[in-house]
Amino acid sequence: MAQLTCRGLSLGYEGREIVGGLTFAVNAGDFLCIVGENGSGKSTLMKTILGLRAPLGGEIRAGDGLKRNEIGYLPQQTAVQRDFPASVREIVLSGCQSRAGLRPFYNRAEKKLAADNMEKLGLAPLAKRCYRELSGGQQQRVLLARALCATRKLLLLDEPVTGLDPKVTADFYRLIADLNARDGITVIMISHDVSAALRYASHILHIGERVFFGTRDGYLRSGPGREYLRLRGSAKGGGAT
Repeated sequence: MAQLTCRGLSLGYEGREIVGGLTFAVNAGDFLCIVGENGSGKSTLMKTILGLRAPLGGEIRAGDGLKRNEIGYLPQQTAVQRDFPASVREIVLSGCQSRAGLRPFYNRAEKKLAADNMEKLGLAPLAKRCYRELSGGQQQRVLLARALCATRKLLLLDEPVTGLDPKVTADFYRLIADLNARDGITVIMISHDVSAALRYASHILHIGERVFFGTRDGYLRSGPGREYLRLRGSAKGGGAT
């Protein structure tokens, strides 16, 4: 049974449709990359999955025991968020809010979960450091640890490597892939980097003038996939023209 199913989904703003007819399903353990042109509706889709925005049409269903409050989310960072004056431990622990419910404090199990996730992502030595003093890569690890406190099932990542240097980007992609392969966490990730999608994803959803959903290999045989390969080939050979 699918963890997440979207049928005939129509997305947009103030009644104006950006993309329509989206139908796809994500099973436990999948790694789905969402790719497409700027403004094609990728972030809107993610916010709709989270319930932060209502669809114009169609439906989204959670299954396989997944609840909406069991989805971990790593959004795109803003300048204000990067300057947030809290400790690493405080930010990671805040990922347990959905577990705590109306309790005004975190219990022992939630504190241990936060500590375990900091240890898993190499953040334990930074627990008392102020978040805004960290590098961009360290900040993204903190936000990922926070998201892991909210879920053991499904992670939503909105262009998580934006602004990171190539080495940190590669390390972060490998970390996400490891969480998917080793821990069995389902990943849905928006990425502008189709090369990374083809390296790590099991499935790809391409949104744009043409829509594709299927396996990585199927994408390479599709119209959008062939167009990507053509453009990549042109870019590699373009220096001689």
